[in-house]
Amino acid sequence: MSRLGKNPIAIPAGVIVKVIDGVVTVKGPKTELTFKPHPNAKVEVAGNEIRVSVVSPEEKFDRSLWGLTHKLVINMITGVTAGFSKQLEIIGVGFKVAVAGSKINLDLGFSHPVTFELPKGVEAKAEKNILTLSGPDKQVVGQAAAAIRKLRKPEPYKGKGIRYVGEAVRQKAGKAAKAAGAK
Repeated sequence: MSRLGKNPIAIPAGVIVKVIDGVVTVKGPKTELTFKPHPNAKVEVAGNEIRVSVVSPEEKFDRSLWGLTHKLVINMITGVTAGFSKQLEIIGVGFKVAVAGSKINLDLGFSHPVTFELPKGVEAKAEKNILTLSGPDKQVVGQAAAAIRKLRKPEPYKGKGIRYVGEAVRQKAGKAAKAAGAK
């Protein structure tokens, strides 16, 4: 049995959950999200709670689907009520970020400015060197943050680049520091 999957999910006030033809639709104060679970996973709405089950709980694959589907439904409910956000920190001399509508303009030390198009449903705010991405879908927000981070990963010698707020970057000793320590 899945420890997560067997627990019912409470539906908060103001959220409507429907399951029609195997497609789960969650509508809340912010937006509406849909999700089609794997055919082996079943989602049922009964009163003020949601129950997730699987076709055969003895199979390892089905047990993993059980917990996954449970967590995805919880993330949908959280997304339509509170939303998700990721913060990125831009570190480096002359590195800048500016948000213009659905585009992010980044100066990352290249010979050209980089423009990043935000996916649908994701909003961005820039304050000094902190870029905050927010939206109702956890996967889309996380994927957008990862794509922005990939534009200029933090380098290990000076730590310049784009990193998540709170991410620790191990810094290496440079050639001069190694030479001084070797004597």
